[in-house]
Amino acid sequence: MDLESEGPQIIKVTPVQQMLASCTGAILTSLMVTPLDVVKIRLQAQNNPFPKGKCFVYSNGLMDHLCVCEEEGNKAWYKKPGRFQGTLDAFFKIVRNEGIKSLWSGLPPTLVMAVPATIIYFTCYDQLSALLRSKLGENESRIPIIAGIVARFGAVTVISPLELIRTKMQSKKFSSKELHRFVSKKVSEDGWISLWKGWAPTILRDVPFSAMYWYNYEVLKKWLCAKSGLYEPTFMINFTSGALSGSIAAVATLPFDVVKTQKQTQLWIYESHKISMPLHMSTWAIMKNIVAKNGFAGLFTGLIPRLIKIAPACAIMISTYEFGKTFFQNQNARRQQY
Repeated sequence: MDLESEGPQIIKVTPVQQMLASCTGAILTSLMVTPLDVVKIRLQAQNNPFPKGKCFVYSNGLMDHLCVCEEEGNKAWYKKPGRFQGTLDAFFKIVRNEGIKSLWSGLPPTLVMAVPATIIYFTCYDQLSALLRSKLGENESRIPIIAGIVARFGAVTVISPLELIRTKMQSKKFSSKELHRFVSKKVSEDGWISLWKGWAPTILRDVPFSAMYWYNYEVLKKWLCAKSGLYEPTFMINFTSGALSGSIAAVATLPFDVVKTQKQTQLWIYESHKISMPLHMSTWAIMKNIVAKNGFAGLFTGLIPRLIKIAPACAIMISTYEFGKTFFQNQNARRQQY
């Protein structure tokens, strides 16, 4: 049987199986990438200590998480300041002095949102890709771009109100009644649209990232398969394609990441101190302000730390996801045989 006739007969994976594969990928990515960001933040805190009550953005490779340096010492984000000579030294000293669990500080609240967001995103992408391939043909190059844009748009829109609530919950401990009161008050004062505050800069960063990531991923995967003389990509081909396409998209969208981080921390400061929002808080105004202060290079602040985190995160996530789908494909094929 030739390859052309073999292609369409590939056993399909169900949406539930896609969700399970993306869930596994999200958890594994978080567990493996979080220590990189924890070490980075600890090194930053050593050079420029965080004042009490100040917030900073922490990311586990899948999504951002706004952390607050609590005023009570026992609620501090980390236990000891420490003195570190570099990344490896920080890694070993944290493990030795504070226990290995400290490398995953701040992980649970992020997982609560990162896992659902990733499941929505990857499952939507695959379902849309399959639908578009059936309408436009298997080799249509625009499919990854369209599916990537729509899937990310949907995931960000669904998760945005939860992110606002999570940010609020971090300022102090809220009971479910107080949280319900806060949401009701916000909706009655500013309307339902207020729950999507911060949505625009997230979309500006994540949607172009998604379009570039999926397009480059599919192109690189096909190219590496052709170079290796393979019909199906291996784990390493998926891993390499994920790392390279993630790096390209990360560099291209970094200015929006810088703006989003600044806007997120400013929003928290204004909300927590009950100060009215200044007019210059729009995405473009913040961008112009950064360029005026630090030049064009200011929009690419933190490029190396972002690449160090994004490349392995994309590689682990996509290769685990594809591995999971292959596993379920084989399971489904076995079931059809019996």
